[in-house]
Amino acid sequence: MDTIINILITAAAFFIGAKVLSGVTIQNFFQCILVAIVVGILDYTLGNVLRIVTLGIFSLSIFTWLLNAILIQVADWFVAGLKIKNFWWSLILAAVVSITSGVLSSLLS
Repeated sequence: MDTIINILITAAAFFIGAKVLSGVTIQNFFQCILVAIVVGILDYTLGNVLRIVTLGIFSLSIFTWLLNAILIQVADWFVAGLKIKNFWWSLILAAVVSITSGVLSSLLS
């Protein structure tokens, strides 16, 4: 049940990010759920590989932010309803999603 709640919180954060940022377009909330699932799967697979490869060379918080932006950019290739203009919009979206999902998680806990 916690996984479903986390996916819905992340989807809501992507939805808010798409509404706030002009360089990000997501068609509807179902697409936000799909993006949240794809980014979660990418983080579990590709994200873990990239964390192991760097072996702590980068600062954890900055690298995590960049890694999330890269994973969002990769999700843009896989999800048809997601459109991000460029990598800078992915960086901003990663920050908005991180902050928004943190606030929503704390409100719902």
